[in-house]
Amino acid sequence: MKIIRSDAAGFAEYFQKLRLRGGTFTPELLATVADIINAVASKGDEALFDYTARFDGHQLTAATVEVTDKERKEALSYVAPVDLEVIKLAAVRIENYHRHQLIQGFMVNDESGVELGQRILPLQRVGIYAPGGKAFYPSTLLMAAIPARIAGVEEIIVVTPSKDGKLNPLISAAAEACGVQRIFKIGGAQAIAALAYGTKTIPRVDKIVGPGNAYVAAAKKLVFGQVAIDMIAGPSEVVIIADQTANASFIAADMLAQAEHDELAAAVLLTPLPEVASEVSMQIDHQLQNLSRKKIMADSLSKYGAIIITADIAQAVELSNLFAPEHLELMVGNPAETLKQVRNAGSVFLGSFTPEALGDYIAGTNHILPTQGTARFSSPLGVYDFYKRMSVLSFSKEAFGRLSRQTTHFAKIEGLDAHANSVTVRNK
Repeated sequence: MKIIRSDAAGFAEYFQKLRLRGGTFTPELLATVADIINAVASKGDEALFDYTARFDGHQLTAATVEVTDKERKEALSYVAPVDLEVIKLAAVRIENYHRHQLIQGFMVNDESGVELGQRILPLQRVGIYAPGGKAFYPSTLLMAAIPARIAGVEEIIVVTPSKDGKLNPLISAAAEACGVQRIFKIGGAQAIAALAYGTKTIPRVDKIVGPGNAYVAAAKKLVFGQVAIDMIAGPSEVVIIADQTANASFIAADMLAQAEHDELAAAVLLTPLPEVASEVSMQIDHQLQNLSRKKIMADSLSKYGAIIITADIAQAVELSNLFAPEHLELMVGNPAETLKQVRNAGSVFLGSFTPEALGDYIAGTNHILPTQGTARFSSPLGVYDFYKRMSVLSFSKEAFGRLSRQTTHFAKIEGLDAHANSVTVRNK
């Protein structure tokens, strides 16, 4: 592991590169994805099925693209009871947490004859992308579908790549646990395009949520505006702040867990203690030898893993806020107190016995989080992402009269005579 001091020459430039890894789409990638989107938008199912055959290696038709009840039950039969049990437990905990995010509308009478308010309406149809490239992630389906259902979304559509045209059993189990009714065996940029524009067999949705590979992320970026999206998901990341109370083996294990995702994942330790830095580095080398995805983790840590020795915990928090990580672990003596200084993070894990893996699966909080510094202005996925807000106004004749002169005046300031006239005509 690379160990560097925050006061070393060139540290600012090094830290900047670490933060911005994989943060841009190449022109070639965007051009390729744009071609796929345009083809699906114009040719519909024909292009969608052609791309599925080309990229996923199996042929679909209008009759086979949607998962049937028989296929769901068959896939579900392959799920071990113990696996289904843990998926159901996760679903219950996710639901219990997210029910606290329900939002109510309001109407207020702030003065005589005036009512101002806001209606909260669920989106009608949402598309969820459930990843299925290098691995299948049933947990992601739970994290997206359960908040949507709690918000009251009428129809939830799931798209997921399939191997040889077969639905992954774990995706079937997650769909069962969270009440998803419609699943389509498509993935990649072509699936995003189908959800955004609609085809003869794929319904057009109001919003697309869920992470995917670079092609999926680029497609979501390009269709934004045609359809709402949750966020542009980049490579995963964790920052750990540790003091003398932290256990080096715990830190190393959590950094390796993050590096396990892919070669672009970042795992960063910030500590003011050189002895903690050295011990964590040794623990990483030791633990790495016994893990199955050793090459991926080694590549990730060599490129984007870092142990940074800071002046103190305050500077560690300052650097973390600058990084704005997807996951932040506070392995310090008083994590609740340190949390008060944290401004930018997708999800914060307090104490040595709150590893990120809990949040990924069982805790109940959402693991679809802002990455690559977007925690500066973005939030975890939640029930609130599946609402839209509608303003409501009602003025009596008398209340209108009290504000008509000022309204007319403001319209004239902006040179909009017709706006002014729409008020004065009522005064006549």
